[in-house]
Amino acid sequence: MLEKQDEHILVQLQREGRTTNQQLAEDVGMSTSACWRRVRALEEAGVITGYSALVDREKAGFTTSAILHVSLERHDATFVDEFVSRVTERAEVLECFATTGDADYHLRVVVRDMQAYNAFLDEFMFRLPGIRYVRTNVVLKEIKTSVALPF
Repeated sequence: MLEKQDEHILVQLQREGRTTNQQLAEDVGMSTSACWRRVRALEEAGVITGYSALVDREKAGFTTSAILHVSLERHDATFVDEFVSRVTERAEVLECFATTGDADYHLRVVVRDMQAYNAFLDEFMFRLPGIRYVRTNVVLKEIKTSVALPF
């Protein structure tokens, strides 16, 4: 369980990951040395796993986003392991969740356009062994997206 000060640090870092330690310490009401120690402890504990830039996918040329519902024929380790291994290697797959319900997995896929999406399906998804079905929901409009946790 995180302490309140750690949560405050994480909120600020999620808002602005490039903030200086001095500014972060001021924002959360701590000394710079105490703040630095807490950030290092959060990194070492694996709570903070890295730092990155958030990119506007459409401005970067990735205009098509889809949610795929994937079901496997069988759930033996061979098919599951290969599916997971192959999906995690694909840059188009931003997220993959093992889920309950009709589909075994839900994937969020982003590509440049519909032609690229069709190629992704034809050249990758439909060639994976053990796939029973792939259903697609094309994202028409993103209402809310977030990479921040709700502290």
